[in-house]
Formats: sequence, C-alpha cells, structure tokens
Amino acid sequence: MSLEIPATVAASDVAEWSDEVDVLVIGFGIAGGCAAVEAAAAGARTLVLERAAVTGGTSAMAGGHFYLGGGTVVQKATGHDDSAEEMFKYLMSVTPHPEPDKIRDYCEGSVEHCDWLEALGFEFERSYYPEKAVIQPGTEGLMFTGNEKCWPHFEIAKPAPRGHKVPVPGDTQGAGLVTGLLTEKAKELGVEIRLETGAMQLVVDGARVVGVAWKRFEETGFIKARSVVIAAGGFVMNKEMVAEFTPSLAAKPFTLGSTYDDGLGIRLGESVGGEPLHMREVFITAPVYPPARLLTGIIVNKEGKRFVAEDGYHSRTSGHVMDQTDSAAYLIVDSEHIEHPIFQLTPFIDGWETVAEMETALGIPAGILQETLDRYNEHAAHGEDPEFHKQPPFVESQAVGPWGGYDLTLGKALYAGFTLGGLRTSRHGQVLRADGSVIEGVYAAGACAANIAQDGKGYSSGTQLGEGSFFGRAAGRHAAAT
Repeated sequence: MSLEIPATVAASDVAEWSDEVDVLVIGFGIAGGCAAVEAAAAGARTLVLERAAVTGGTSAMAGGHFYLGGGTVVQKATGHDDSAEEMFKYLMSVTPHPEPDKIRDYCEGSVEHCDWLEALGFEFERSYYPEKAVIQPGTEGLMFTGNEKCWPHFEIAKPAPRGHKVPVPGDTQGAGLVTGLLTEKAKELGVEIRLETGAMQLVVDGARVVGVAWKRFEETGFIKARSVVIAAGGFVMNKEMVAEFTPSLAAKPFTLGSTYDDGLGIRLGESVGGEPLHMREVFITAPVYPPARLLTGIIVNKEGKRFVAEDGYHSRTSGHVMDQTDSAAYLIVDSEHIEHPIFQLTPFIDGWETVAEMETALGIPAGILQETLDRYNEHAAHGEDPEFHKQPPFVESQAVGPWGGYDLTLGKALYAGFTLGGLRTSRHGQVLRADGSVIEGVYAAGACAANIAQDGKGYSSGTQLGEGSFFGRAAGRHAAAT
C-alpha cells in the first residue's frame, strides 16, 4: 500500500482481451452491488471484479442504517411527516460544500429508493425507536440519526427521523442482509461475479477509459468494457494515505473498514485525471451516549471551557473534540445525573468531591471549570443554554457533588472511524476532472466517491449506505445507457 497512482495502460498495447462486457464494476459492496444490479436490469452485459473471497465489502460490516426520507413507507406507518423539501433543506444545512443537484436527486428519489431496497426481499420494520442512541438495540425500523433536532438545524428544516435500520438486531453486520440479497439479485439478472480478482490499472484509448487490467493470484489479463464503475471503498486501511491526509485516524485503535479499503479505487480514478475531494475529512467518533442522561452534563476542553452543544450527534461532538488543544476533552456530570454506560467508549476517569479537586486532577487552570459550571447551571435552572443552544430535554443543572468525569481525549477514548474523501463525480456518477469535465467511460460510487457525506460534524448515520446504494444505482443505469 502506498500513495502511488497506478499507471494507465494504452489500449493499443493490449494484445488480447480476456473478456468484453458493457459494464465492468470494480468492487461488490453496497455501491458496486447496486450498480451491477441496475446495469444488468437495463440489459447491459455486466461483470463484477471483487478482490475479497466473498461479496459485501465493508458495507456488510455496517449496522444497517440507510438515511432515507421524504415520506417513506416507514415514516408514514410510524406517523412521521416528512417531505423531500425538508430533507433537502436539512442536508444542505449540514453539508460543508453541498452539491445541490445531487442532494436534490437524493431527496426526491428517496421514497422510491426505499421501495427499491425493500423489493430486494426484506422490509424495514414499521416501528420507531424514540431514544437517543447510536443505533437501535433491536429491530426497530426508524430513529433520529443525525442533528435534525439540534440547533440551528431545527430552525432551518422541520425535523424528521430518517435512520432506517434493516430488521437485524445489534449494531454490526446488519447491512449484510442487503448485500446478500443484492448478490442473489445480481446473479438472477445474469451478472458474473469474479471473486479474489482485482482491477489493478485502467486501460485507456486516448482520453476514454475502455477497460481494466486485472489480476487473480498469479493470473493476469485485460477486460474490455464500454463503461467502468469504480466502487472499491475508502482508504482507511492504507497507512501511507492515512498519514498523509487523515492523521487523526492513525491515533485511534479501531478502524471501520475491511482489508480492501486501501484507496486503490480513488487512485485508479486519479490515474485518468479524476479530482479527489474532501480527502482530509473523516468520520471519527467515541460516543458518550447511551445513556442519554449523560448529555445533561457539560463537555469541556483542557482549558475548562465548553465548545459544543452536548446533545448533538456523536460524530459532530467528536469532530469538535478533534479541533481542541491536543484533541482533549472531558464530560463532566454531577451525582444526580451520572449513569455509567454499559460499554464505556469514553472511559470514566474518577469522581471528585469538589470542583477545585476536579480542576487539579484534569490539569484545568484553577477557577475556570468552576466558572463554566456556574454559568451553565445558572441558565440551566431556567431550562436554557444561550451559549450553545443545547435543547431543553438535555439542559439540567449539574450542581450536586460529587462530580464524575469521562475522558473524550483522542488516544484515550475508544475512537473509531473511516475516511470520507473520494473522487469528484457528476449526479450520474461520472468521474470528473478538476475543471468539471467528464472523463468518458468511468464512474465512481460508494466510499471512493465524493457525494453527500463530507465531514463528521455534518454526518448522519445511514448516509454512507444511503448514498452508496442510491448513487451506485445511478452510476449503473447511466453506465448501461452509455
């Protein structure tokens, strides 16, 4: 693994093609699987190369949230009003560099996409989980998974729960249900899937991509394709790329990815002039909830000052922690509100009888934490938080000692994360150059493409599976029609 961009191969130098297809898909995760199914459904001869011994990729490891809205069957069944316009306004508000055409497509196509996913052979449970959690503990089909109810977003767009979870209990591998069904559907449609086979280089004829060079163990060859869809994942497993672009991911003990999240897909796109975007952005998180009661406390940096509303989505909070001195922060909760989580991703430090003792133990300048607590408690007595606009359900005074502290510091808390950077693409998934021009014959989708998920602060659970599947479908349809 490296930062090296693979060389392209000139079509004139290919002596023999092992295969000739309409659409070649690189990778069979959620994006690649959806691209292959849509391409084949449109009548294209479709072939998938997957480096792993099984299909599913990193997607199959995910808990199974799909960020969907606009009035899905699940939202309607559970009594939650939503519209494409409200969903659009929300996503525009949390995206640092929004591409309105893509977000509009995603929101207006979300209801149909939900139906399409269920048509693969499962149903999201028509039930709602009302608590604040990282993921539903059971099979509940819907919950809030972002910052929809947090300021200022609830003033911009009407909040609605959009985290649709597949009916698999627990917080890992639920999405494997969908990738498994995608695999079955692809085979039904005549898609050929070659496992343990990787695309190594792109083949070009002038400025157009016309195929790939592949390798399977010691066997090599070239496949000719009218369109190539790159869906090969992110780069969280590439140490050199992580060190270059996202060093915070090197300081945590747990990566969310598979062996093949090595950035090859992005580098293949770069080899033909594709522009990488948001390469320094990550989803990185060490949730302090559940239990939600802990969010009534305050989060302070090593200077003893608050810097974020504690009721935000967990990766939003974590993203702000990364911005603090030494990426250090502490959650402070008094004796009336402390409730230890079952899984302490943010370790409990200690308890202290006085705030002065707590300041000394945490290395916070004398008197500063006391000032912060006093100011917070003064407003909390009236259910208000004028500094950071934490919402009333989580605004409660933290005035009754002793006080406990949890460590959110990078390297001490159990942070997990993945990369968000990827190739610039059109709304159809076409790979674009820096000037916005289309590179003919090549598409990108999923974690190696730049779409809606651009940073951890604006992320909502289900965005990666949602956009990966949605724009994977778009790429497959357009590739088949080319």
